[in-house]
Amino acid sequence: MMRHLQINTFVLVAAFITSGCVSTGTFEKMQAAKEDEIGTLKQQKAALEQDNSALKQQIGSCEQQNMAMQQQNAAMQQQNTVIQQQNTAMERQVGSLEQQKAALLAASEEQQRQYDALVKSLSTEVERGQLQVRQYQHMLSVELAEQIFFDSGRASLKPGGKAILKKVGEALKDYENKVIRVVGYTDNVPIGKALLSTFPTNWELSVARATTVVRFLQDVGVPPQRMVASGRGEYDPVVGNDTPEGRQRNRRIEIMLIDKDLLSEMQKSLE
Repeated sequence: MMRHLQINTFVLVAAFITSGCVSTGTFEKMQAAKEDEIGTLKQQKAALEQDNSALKQQIGSCEQQNMAMQQQNAAMQQQNTVIQQQNTAMERQVGSLEQQKAALLAASEEQQRQYDALVKSLSTEVERGQLQVRQYQHMLSVELAEQIFFDSGRASLKPGGKAILKKVGEALKDYENKVIRVVGYTDNVPIGKALLSTFPTNWELSVARATTVVRFLQDVGVPPQRMVASGRGEYDPVVGNDTPEGRQRNRRIEIMLIDKDLLSEMQKSLE
């Protein structure tokens, strides 16, 4: 633009000089006017350049803001993905807990049904005080009064005890999901001299009685692979051994029905 003005000025000057019609004063005035015009154009150019620079800065700032917003958007998308994954995991956990709750409820109902059925089948013996049926969280227990089944210091079943135990065995056949643990207990009275050769301590007597019960239950049809025989001797009394009544209560046979799954978990925890 400046060059264009200069050319125009030169052309005008040349024309005036050639024509010889312009005085020196007029020429100088025309030249000053052109210089003023040139100065104004320079100022306008400088202002435009400043505006252009400001626009470039604004563009750069906008681009930075746009990049920051894109990064924020990407971060928000990542957070959203994480939240969705967490939500999915929580939904799975909730589903799993609901399944466990339903399984526990079903197991509890089944446990109650089994308990009710066992009590019903042995109700006559329970009423006579010949045995007791107890329900625990994961097992059922049938506690037999020792004096009905064994003579003092002996491990052979009495005839009356056999009839009761046969009925117990018939009731236990249907519990295929249970392990049957038979445990013998005694009081703290030492074994008499006449029996020391057979049962050196109450340990041997308690185990022998439990084994006798297991063998009898096997004979009436309870699968042997589902049964375990053990003895606790005098070391797990239910009451003190200070009175004849207390000692009588401590002499007992306990038949415990334990869930197979629970027993497997217990065995794994001991490995």
